[in-house]
Amino acid sequence: MTSEDIQLVAFTIILHSGNAKMKIHSAFEAMRKADFIAANQLLEEANEEILQAHKSQTELLQNYANGTKIDMEIIMVHAQDHLMTTMTLREMAIEMSYLYEQNAQLAVKMRG
Repeated sequence: MTSEDIQLVAFTIILHSGNAKMKIHSAFEAMRKADFIAANQLLEEANEEILQAHKSQTELLQNYANGTKIDMEIIMVHAQDHLMTTMTLREMAIEMSYLYEQNAQLAVKMRG
């Protein structure tokens, strides 16, 4: 693969990871407003973006497994870091959504 090919894959991963991260942060905002339907929808949309990033990553790995020489570039390291942290952030957001929802239900019970 050429340097340009690797950069294109890296920027595709960064693009989709960035889109996912924005949706996750919007989901946190929805959680704070107790809008759990919107939060879950945003987390699902974030997952779709992550899947697109992961697809680009998988294609690169398949090329490598098939014998294509791939010189690692710093932009690819950055892209991989971006993807992994976004995936972790989404997992944390799913847990936080559960906690926010449990807290909201408890608050309703205490008022009632």
